[in-house]
Amino acid sequence: MKIVRTDRALQTPVIDANLKKAGHELVLLPDGISEDELIEHISDADLILMCYTPITRRVIEAAKKLKGIVKYGVGIDAIDIAAAIDNGLPVVNIPEYAEETVAEGAFAMLIALAKKLPAIQNQMENNGWAWPEPKWLGSDIAGKTLGIVGFGKIGKSMARIASHGFRARVIAFSPHTDSQEMKKFGVTKYNSLNQLLSDSDFVSIHSVLNSETEKLIGEEELRHMKSSAILINSARGAIVDEKALIKAIKENWISGLGLDVFSQEPLNSKTHPMKELYGRPNVILMPHLTFYTVGAMDRLETETLDRCYEILEGKKVLVKSLDPRLLKQSKSLILH
Repeated sequence: MKIVRTDRALQTPVIDANLKKAGHELVLLPDGISEDELIEHISDADLILMCYTPITRRVIEAAKKLKGIVKYGVGIDAIDIAAAIDNGLPVVNIPEYAEETVAEGAFAMLIALAKKLPAIQNQMENNGWAWPEPKWLGSDIAGKTLGIVGFGKIGKSMARIASHGFRARVIAFSPHTDSQEMKKFGVTKYNSLNQLLSDSDFVSIHSVLNSETEKLIGEEELRHMKSSAILINSARGAIVDEKALIKAIKENWISGLGLDVFSQEPLNSKTHPMKELYGRPNVILMPHLTFYTVGAMDRLETETLDRCYEILEGKKVLVKSLDPRLLKQSKSLILH
């Protein structure tokens, strides 16, 4: 069968080798491929593997032989789920491979900014030493309040790290999560996002991106944060109004910012709308790699292959995600 894998810059040697070994034709496509070019390649494809490339209704309807779509990752906002359902196609992601990994990455950014490690490292590289002046004063994690926006699997892992590992108080805003569920993790539920932002010393975003959460945190919300607060986003760039975020850093509404995700990826320091964030000692910019560890990639490749074989062999596809869009499609689909 013909399998198309987009976003070949993200190397998945185990997936590629095993699909070829099984006798399938594997076509690897580059990042940023146009919709028209993608359609040319998938018109006779049996399976699409994607990570970042948009899979639109037009793409789906052009692929007459398609049996399913596998997202080798978590977020499914680049896939037209409604179009897939209309065409009887299963869509599946790999939601559990990096829940601890991404939480660790988010916390690494948080603790680095709290201790002012980027600024101190910059001082060391440029001047050789830093004396204990007030501008280098960092912040403890213990005894401070971490506000989590979105209390899914990664949010829960972040809460555990902060509370059990560093003795922080943890609060969370997650409208679809019951307060009793949060209590199991020692977390206090907030029904007001602005109140959570006002009460938090650190804020970490772990929501999915959908119509409810797009630009959930805008200028008004950012202005509710403490001037000493640090904001971390390892979820999806579009959850925050990025223009307002740049303003918040330039005008010192908040003291630190760690980003691993952006509305427009990849980032660059020359022409990207967020280029003004480069070179700031209170900002950490990650290239969407908090998920990228040896263990996480092993889990990702193994599970992706399992989902591929299920679709190609016409078996029931295992949907581990709790995302309502995927749960809805699992009830609606008649699988091939």
